[in-house]
Amino acid sequence: MSSHYWIQAPLRADRDQLRAGLALPPLLAAVSAHHHLRGPYTAVGTLLRLIGPEALRRNPDLAQRHRIELQETTPELAGLVPAILRPLEASAKGPVAVSRYPARLHSLRVSHGLVDFLESYLGDLGDTPRTLVVNDVEHADATDQEFLAVLLRRMPARLLTVVVTTGPDTPPERPGPTSESLPQALLAHTQRITAPDLPPAPAEDRPAEPQAAADELALAYVESDGVTDDPATVAAYEALDPARRAALHDARAAALATAAESEPSLRLGSLPYHLERGSTRNTAGVEALRWAQTRCKYLGLYGTAVEYGRRGLLLVDAEQQPDFWWEFTRDTAVSLAAAGRADESAVLQDAARRTSIDPAVHMKLAYETGMLYARHFAPEKRDPDQARAWINQAIAIASVLEDPQERTFFSVFNRNGLALVATRTGGMDEALRLLDEGIERLDKELGLGERSWHRVGLRYNRAQVNAMSGRLEDALADYAVVMDIDDDFSDHYFNRGNILRRMGRTEEALADYEHALTLEPPFPEAHYNCGDARLELGDIEGALAEFDRTLVLDPGNVDALLNRAGVHAELGDPQSALRDVAAGLELDPGNAPLLSLKGRLLAEQGEAGPALDALGAALESDPDLAEAWAVKAEIAFGAGDLETAVADFDRAIALGGSTAIRYNRGLVHEAAGRFAEAASDFAAVLAETDDEDAAVHHASCLRAERAGV
Repeated sequence: MSSHYWIQAPLRADRDQLRAGLALPPLLAAVSAHHHLRGPYTAVGTLLRLIGPEALRRNPDLAQRHRIELQETTPELAGLVPAILRPLEASAKGPVAVSRYPARLHSLRVSHGLVDFLESYLGDLGDTPRTLVVNDVEHADATDQEFLAVLLRRMPARLLTVVVTTGPDTPPERPGPTSESLPQALLAHTQRITAPDLPPAPAEDRPAEPQAAADELALAYVESDGVTDDPATVAAYEALDPARRAALHDARAAALATAAESEPSLRLGSLPYHLERGSTRNTAGVEALRWAQTRCKYLGLYGTAVEYGRRGLLLVDAEQQPDFWWEFTRDTAVSLAAAGRADESAVLQDAARRTSIDPAVHMKLAYETGMLYARHFAPEKRDPDQARAWINQAIAIASVLEDPQERTFFSVFNRNGLALVATRTGGMDEALRLLDEGIERLDKELGLGERSWHRVGLRYNRAQVNAMSGRLEDALADYAVVMDIDDDFSDHYFNRGNILRRMGRTEEALADYEHALTLEPPFPEAHYNCGDARLELGDIEGALAEFDRTLVLDPGNVDALLNRAGVHAELGDPQSALRDVAAGLELDPGNAPLLSLKGRLLAEQGEAGPALDALGAALESDPDLAEAWAVKAEIAFGAGDLETAVADFDRAIALGGSTAIRYNRGLVHEAAGRFAEAASDFAAVLAETDDEDAAVHHASCLRAERAGV
């Protein structure tokens, strides 16, 4: 039976020896995931540089389909895929003047797209299985860890055997919320192979290296970019005189700077690694880390941006380098919040307040702290009043800034934050007023045109507020303006699709969802909404395919499990439906719709007792679930208990039950000889449908009533 493998041993040489003892398929690639080499996506990028050109030659369609994943993870492949250029960024001033940043889960979507790419390539190679070896995973950046977690879960070992090698300890969980856990994936999807516990050789048994040999070993360590774990090599490096060590790092950095002109991913890994250890660590090292942090924040790699920021803050002095200190601090705090680590962001912001007396710094910190209370803290810690207090402070400081353009811009920007707070307390009219005033003030005092990213951001926020407050036509009008300018952002199409669904324009909504999927690596929310829309349009098979895809991307999506179970039931496959119900209830044991569907499926199989148990649990969770009352009524009707059946159907209809429930109550009334009540139910069904059976029963009941039966 094929399997993925996890090899654990103290040293790389030991892990290589253990791997050599395995009977593995032919090697696709062996790569290192050590973040010193290329930073984020070190393993991914190394793999793609090896197979990407051939994969794109074999299947040119992959270039368009996976352009985002390939360019963002492996910039060396940029010339082989269609270029990505956000319209607003094309004219933005400066590397951080961008209109928007990706969502926290963007990197997870990238990982799924990469697995899709790899599956396509392996399919093009034929039926021969391959092996991928990923070394040094305990030193991997969060991006490679996330990719490996997805790969281990999704990739069949019979197609690609993945061999992960680490030191003796399990790699720790990444900080913050984690959608795909590498430690869990290793435990769930690999066969674990460990080296015997052997005591290390006593230090005195190791003869000292001659000086020339020691120098060679130290140089080897530096030229490995700090990746080698050979004990003698590490010891020789650590024994170096600090000046000699810095000189070696300087020389390696100079060589890498030249190489980075054609291999830009080096600027995220080994180049800053050496510069921050060389003689210019406080200048060139700081600049390299700042570039890397900015790049990662732009790509939505927030956890990695945090790490670069913290490394940078170790090198800068707030008094001597205030601009760098603030840039590292600001982007680290913002990235922590975006990564779901709001408490850490709050600690850093408080430290910055204790460090700086610059009013502009305190204004921006006040705004960011307000955002923590408005949106980033855990729900139980959010506080609209605290958020308003902090943002009011930011507005007050902005009003006294000396530069009139800065004063206008930050006054508007901070009030935009106040609009968000207003939506949290139901103040939709206040939010719209603040956004309208901001747009007008930017035009009047700064002369910003329709295509400025500041103005588009305000218009986007107004579209969201209009949608939240039920002003759907106004929301569509705002999105039309935004999307005319910024038409390559998947969220715009996804959000507009949701508005169109609410307006009953399901076919247009489906088109928007499908277009959103062409602008972003695969994300389950869009596939789920496509499935929901297809259900509404009567495309049962299409809906099933969308829910299947949703659950490949997000196996814990309970709503998708519920909907897919319903589709399986409709297609006459109750066993598949019950499997999905069981999977959903394992994740959410008290889910009332799942329990209700379980009751229906069991009832249809003649298991009335277990069905009633499931329905009782459903109604305990949600006493107002009409469907559960209706199924309970059907069971009573089948058992001949007409009074209980009518009472349960009455409850279901009072809760907004469907015409089908009304039809079934009519059948109960008819069976009980209450023909007038039955005729009334069938008439109500016919008022909304052309149901032939309802028409037959309606006519029969009217005849029976007239005959006085």
